[in-house]
Amino acid sequence: MEKREISFRQILNMSFGFLGIQFGLALQNANVSRILQSFGADVSHLSYFWLAAPITGMIVQPIIGHYSDRTWGRLGRRRPYFLTGAILASLMLFLMPNAPSLAGLMSPLLIGAGILMIMDASINVAMEPFRALVADKLPSSQRTLGFSVQTTLIGIGAVVGAVLPYVLTNWLGMSNTPAVDGGVAPNVKTAFYIGAAMLLFCVLWTVFTTSEYPPEPGENRKKDGGLLEIFRDFGHMPKTMVQLGVVQFFSWFALFSMWVYMTPAVAEHCYNTVDVNSAAYGDAGDWVGVLQAVYNGVAAVYAFLLPVIAGKIGRRATHCLSLLLGALGFASFLMFRNPGMLIISMVGVGIAWGSILAMPYSILAGSLPPHKTGVFMGIFNFFITVPQVCNGLLGDLMVSHVYMGHTIYAMVFSGLCLLIAAVSVVFVEDRDDPVRLRPLHRGRQ
Repeated sequence: MEKREISFRQILNMSFGFLGIQFGLALQNANVSRILQSFGADVSHLSYFWLAAPITGMIVQPIIGHYSDRTWGRLGRRRPYFLTGAILASLMLFLMPNAPSLAGLMSPLLIGAGILMIMDASINVAMEPFRALVADKLPSSQRTLGFSVQTTLIGIGAVVGAVLPYVLTNWLGMSNTPAVDGGVAPNVKTAFYIGAAMLLFCVLWTVFTTSEYPPEPGENRKKDGGLLEIFRDFGHMPKTMVQLGVVQFFSWFALFSMWVYMTPAVAEHCYNTVDVNSAAYGDAGDWVGVLQAVYNGVAAVYAFLLPVIAGKIGRRATHCLSLLLGALGFASFLMFRNPGMLIISMVGVGIAWGSILAMPYSILAGSLPPHKTGVFMGIFNFFITVPQVCNGLLGDLMVSHVYMGHTIYAMVFSGLCLLIAAVSVVFVEDRDDPVRLRPLHRGRQ
């Protein structure tokens, strides 16, 4: 089926739900380490809890992609999945800060970890179909714009979600320290409630304002090989997808370190504290929310520039340049003791983040067979989740023996990873890029 160009408003509507999803993710990324530490988690073990996100994504996204390729009902192909995921994720956002009140036979820490896993699974159910929807609906001429709009909405949602606890404390006077040991600060708890409502509202907006192309004649009657077919698809990944996998591995290894260790790193390096129940640690946690809002805000603005830059120098060169600036941003963390100066660092990180959310998918979509878009988008998520699992398993050893307990060095190592990712982009083939560059390998296009 030939895809027709659609209006900017329609592109905005089809990705609006991602604003709410990222609102919830931003609250999780900025506050879950803080919440789990308040429940009793040791800083060197935080990476183990964060394994919930990539492991559930690794399992859920290919399955959701596979079955959403074969679904058609009153709500279409992709919409039933991200609506179900949004409802469950909103419920988990509401329950997460209330883990202590749910504690019976298990500790709040175990309950919180369980809620985190369900939350991540639900967000993955909602997230994967949104990526596939852009590829479903848009022709090649609008694909970079579509993923860039999606990135902008992700950035806006992330800015509001990340900065919300800081706003509740510094503008509305809400406390940022737990009332009792093992509890959750009131500003964080309120922010999670707001995030739950926002996530559900935004996804509902997309559900009711966006239509989908019906399946081709006979498409839904094709034999479904079930989960075994997903494993067969692993063996038939397009070459471009495999090459992008290397780039994604090092990009997401870096991002996972930031999300897990940024709060303790800033608290120790800039606020001179490791006491999670202290006012200084609360201030550090709130400032990390602001810093995460900065990098997401930069990503939202930068996303508007991506189609223009890619139109001049190509998608691969655009992504390479963006990752290099992110590497510099992470490396500069070690230089700054004044927390305010870290805003400079986050500008570089935000540029990389904006590109990571858009350019790999824009490059990938042109190499995928239309009837396999969902499952290959889900499989592509392995190149996001595997590095996070590796980081999570190695995190304890790295903090204890490589960083010698100083988590600021996790930020520096993230810079090294983005540098490797930037070099790897040069070797990726992007066959339908209007501005094509000659790959280095074998000296041909």
